[in-house]
Amino acid sequence: MDGFRASPATPVRAARRTGIPLGRLFGVPVQLSGSWLILAALLTGAYGQVLDMGPQAPPAGSAYAIGFGFVVCLALSVLLHELGHALISLRYGIKVRGITLEMLGGFTEMEREPPRPVVELFVSLAGPLVSLLVGLAAAATAAALPEGTLAQGFAVRLAFSNVLVAAFNALPGLPLDGGRALQAAVWAVTKDPLLGRRVAGWAGRLVAVATVVAVVLLYTEGRLGTPFAAVLGGAFTLFVAITMWVGASQAIGSARLAAQMPEADAGAIALPILAVVAGTPLDEALRLGSDRSALVVVDGSGAITALVDSTLLGAVPIERRGQVAVEQVSRPVDADHVLAAGLRGVDLMHAVRDDPAGDYLVVTGEDVSGVLRGADLFSLPDNRRNPP
Repeated sequence: MDGFRASPATPVRAARRTGIPLGRLFGVPVQLSGSWLILAALLTGAYGQVLDMGPQAPPAGSAYAIGFGFVVCLALSVLLHELGHALISLRYGIKVRGITLEMLGGFTEMEREPPRPVVELFVSLAGPLVSLLVGLAAAATAAALPEGTLAQGFAVRLAFSNVLVAAFNALPGLPLDGGRALQAAVWAVTKDPLLGRRVAGWAGRLVAVATVVAVVLLYTEGRLGTPFAAVLGGAFTLFVAITMWVGASQAIGSARLAAQMPEADAGAIALPILAVVAGTPLDEALRLGSDRSALVVVDGSGAITALVDSTLLGAVPIERRGQVAVEQVSRPVDADHVLAAGLRGVDLMHAVRDDPAGDYLVVTGEDVSGVLRGADLFSLPDNRRNPP
């Protein structure tokens, strides 16, 4: 299964890297998730078993080596699929934070949502189109190879796999690419991207249910091959369906939540800052500030080094605030807690999703606009339904 995930446009935020780095392609970091190794082992075993049972079994011990080669070719096919998404994103000025290859295929992580329906459509369909072209190239190679050879069987399976990936990902339901295309179509017609996301999310749930029904029918009719292949294929497909259901549900939930977000951008919502030097007693800093300002700690040169954490601050008894320095209730400023001032709506919601109750430094280029408190963000009135 494939998808591309939009992340917030934060000029100083670094993409999280939890997998095995493979390098860069067209400036885009590529990594391999540990879950891919599980899939590689399972597919290598399944392919090797099929070869050993075939009419033209390879020399002893080589079946599984060929199976692993097939898995590597599949990984390269998925990488090409994701590069399709990435290159079209870059073509339209959307920065790509990385490509990850994992058990269910891969995903491309973008810094922001596509700005227009047509861009969403082109980005979403680029991946399945690449997979289809790879499948057709493999099919042409198979047609040119001698009938019944191991090489031809290899090419046929590679062609089938890529065409299947293209067809499945084109199904109209999130989190599949076809779901993004459906979202773009609804967005274009209704001018409401969040309605498009909800519609595509519900469609994704239907696709997930249909996938479960299909695999159960194929299994009961004995159409999934050998017992080992049937169990492996059935379990993998059910896992895909469950993952699809979860992804579709998350899309529906995020659309509902984004609909409640204020129209103002992060810079407009941010609280003005009050800078205090390290060592300042907490009670003195609080006397200088107000409820509508945020305390930040600066060094001798005036550079912000930490944000006073409202949760840590609230845990200090009033009678002890004279003995506690501001840096003792502060958290260092890290890249994951810096937001671009122009973020709004879905992009702003994505920006704080990993720490929704945290405090964020809001910047415009190198200038600091203020501090946004995640805990306050979702309690703001919906400016679209309650105009001032």
